[in-house]
Amino acid sequence: MADRVSEEKFEAVYKQLRSTFSSGKTKDLKWRKWQLKQLFWLLDENESAFIDALAKDLNRSAFESLMADINEAKKAVLEALDHLEEWARDVVPPEAGFIYGTLGKARIRKEPLGLVLVIGAWNFPVSTLFDVAIAAIAAGNAVIMKPSEMAPETEGLLASLVPKYMDTSAISVVCAKPAQMDFILDHKFDFIFYTGSTRVGRIIASAAAKYVTPTALELGGQAPAIVTKTADINITAKRLVNAKLQNLGQICVCVNHVFVDPSIHDELVARMVYWLKQMLDSGNKTLARIVSDKHFDRLDKVIQATNGHITYTGEHARAERFIHPTIVEGVTMSDSLLSEELFGPVLPVIKADANSAIQIIQSMPHPLALYIFSESQKEINDILDSTQSGGVTINDISIHADVPSAPFGGVGDSGYGSYHGKWGFDTFSHNRTVVTLPGWIDRFTEWRYPPFNIANRSEVDAGKPKFRKGETLDDQRVGKTWLASIPLLGYLFR
Repeated sequence: MADRVSEEKFEAVYKQLRSTFSSGKTKDLKWRKWQLKQLFWLLDENESAFIDALAKDLNRSAFESLMADINEAKKAVLEALDHLEEWARDVVPPEAGFIYGTLGKARIRKEPLGLVLVIGAWNFPVSTLFDVAIAAIAAGNAVIMKPSEMAPETEGLLASLVPKYMDTSAISVVCAKPAQMDFILDHKFDFIFYTGSTRVGRIIASAAAKYVTPTALELGGQAPAIVTKTADINITAKRLVNAKLQNLGQICVCVNHVFVDPSIHDELVARMVYWLKQMLDSGNKTLARIVSDKHFDRLDKVIQATNGHITYTGEHARAERFIHPTIVEGVTMSDSLLSEELFGPVLPVIKADANSAIQIIQSMPHPLALYIFSESQKEINDILDSTQSGGVTINDISIHADVPSAPFGGVGDSGYGSYHGKWGFDTFSHNRTVVTLPGWIDRFTEWRYPPFNIANRSEVDAGKPKFRKGETLDDQRVGKTWLASIPLLGYLFR
């Protein structure tokens, strides 16, 4: 178990990293590349140690730890190294024009924010910490990483390895319990990135507001799935139950509950039971375990309190912190199973057609993920147009969160801000506009100095609109014809 940071130790780390950032060291692209490579070797050379630590914390199999945690972080390093110079390059504003662009050499610099705090989660204690830290390092920041204390073996491993591989004058790991976070959050950071529960996310945001510190919050929510009457029943059933077995359902984008069209309800449930039996045929030894007794008791309580019909389950073992995968039918929105995000291997099934499901989803906080199972593009479009969520996967679970270079993040109660690839780099960067105007240009711009003269109004004219007075809503055109894309003809075919 890692040593908890004292106030004195944290103060020393904080001052050191502040000083290092002020020196400009972290802005050097060579330094950034070197740190990213060191992080890769940290993961690569200690793969077995990470697998062992994750097994002790979550009973997770080696394959699952590699797939969803260790190699996710390594992929993030490789992507950042491949694109770092491109991401960090100055950008010329496309509409800067002759004065600002040509003469003023307007450009947008990608600059680091400063000293940032990254707070990881226990369910994927490697990737939720390192994926974010990789973006912060790539952007040129000094970084304090705070791993989750609920995965103590992994926390301790991170705390011991980072100083051996990384430049500790600019990158540090601090280990703290919730009570110690008060004095950590009492410091001014230039950005805070938190992954975890909505309850704690509100605490982080409140503490950050004291200094007007920008934040990104990756939270969660009750991610629903809608299964329409046109869905492929067999594939839908297989993928729904598989999601509940991954990390034993302890994933922020895991499906929380399922709305199923009444016409296919019974057949879908039967196939879900079939696939669970197939996947659990060799036992549950390779499945993860619930992270703590507290979380086990919470899940056991809502299962016992449900008014639904438990269609499939097995023996729950508190000593092993194992909740057996469970399917519950006949669930209503007031049921105990829907009182909070489940974060476990329990799948409530609700009879509802797509329109009814949409109405219910609209009445609830926006989830981090939404899942649609349908073979009808019209049904899919109707659901997409009528709902909000952080991301969407169609005919599978959580795939949107794995797409390289695509943003991952929440909306509303499920959080804000995004990362992965360039989106993470931009999250930890400030877009700084720089313009340099030569002195001789005043010969042509005397009109901008007092005393002002209305006769010079043409110099500040807004330009002519590319639309006609008297247009109606029905006159509006969306999209361009190929003729309108030609500059000379664009006006005629607008």
